[in-house]
Amino acid sequence: MRILIDIGHPGHVHLLKNFYLIMKEKGHEIFVTVKDNKIQKALLDKYNMNYIVIGQKQDSLIGKAFSQIIYNIKIVKLIIKNKIDIGIGSSITLAHASRLTRMKSILLDDDDDEVQMLFVKYAHPYCDTLLTPSALKNNRKSKKSIFYDAYHELAYLHPKYFKPDNRVLNELSLKESDVFFIMRFNVFKAHHDVGVSGLTLEQKKELVNLLKPYGKIFITTEREIEPELEEYRLSISPEKIHSLMYYATLFLGDSQTMTTESALLGTPALKCNSFAGKLSVPNELENRYRLCYSYQISNFDSYKDKIKESLENKRLRDEWKDKKKIMLNEKINTTDFFVWFVEAYPKSVEVMKSNPDYQKKFR
Repeated sequence: MRILIDIGHPGHVHLLKNFYLIMKEKGHEIFVTVKDNKIQKALLDKYNMNYIVIGQKQDSLIGKAFSQIIYNIKIVKLIIKNKIDIGIGSSITLAHASRLTRMKSILLDDDDDEVQMLFVKYAHPYCDTLLTPSALKNNRKSKKSIFYDAYHELAYLHPKYFKPDNRVLNELSLKESDVFFIMRFNVFKAHHDVGVSGLTLEQKKELVNLLKPYGKIFITTEREIEPELEEYRLSISPEKIHSLMYYATLFLGDSQTMTTESALLGTPALKCNSFAGKLSVPNELENRYRLCYSYQISNFDSYKDKIKESLENKRLRDEWKDKKKIMLNEKINTTDFFVWFVEAYPKSVEVMKSNPDYQKKFR
């Protein structure tokens, strides 16, 4: 089988890296395409994932639209030339290309319809199948959806595939018993981030002052970092971040994905942005498993109070380990499910429609 993976975000590398390695070992031919992004290419190189660079990444909506057309044309040519059978990923390009070629597209989407209306309008109708975490059952309208009991992030953070490497602590002069915090601040420039806001500089400085008496602070950001916070910049290679998050005392910030990742790693995650309470996956992690907490910007004082409460909790780590165990017992292994679903496609669609409990074999 010839399979195409289109990478549009560093998270997509993590999402499909184990799938890539397993399918390649099984003898499938895998093609990976990516825009010219330093972090994405570094991760692909680290995981020995061969890739083809096609196009530049743009920030403006007009720039995104124009570059998307060019990108689609190049992908279609690649599909036709290499007779690709299936495309899998979180890319609008795969959906569009599958309407113009023989390739079938399996779209991975864990965002609610309401917060990504452009993607829903221009991607969902054109894909062949939509794989969606079951947390979104009440918020996904597409009839092409197949719901599975897991999260994107479990594709690479499930204990079967993720083992924390404590050598990252040595790089930062830390021990496993040390109290330290990871903070993540986004720039909110994705197509679904229009009108979305995160923490202000003054709020970030308040958090730093709150945390400093307790332990070390490390700040990671997508691009620039304010001069006032430069001393806290985290300088490790990107593939090590999950190991560091595993050992962290708390994760704080306005990042969607890293909030979920921290929660799944068993690290208390506290998020503050205008997405708080509006997304099904983090809502499930918060309301069902109590692995993370989210606050609107207008509730920043309550956010700080929750941080203080967490810092005073002597059993914080043990409590989160117990919560994580409950969550893992109820969820399936995302990567193993994806491997089966693609290899058995399109029969796998009918299996999941007629017997959704079939997925329990991947626990």
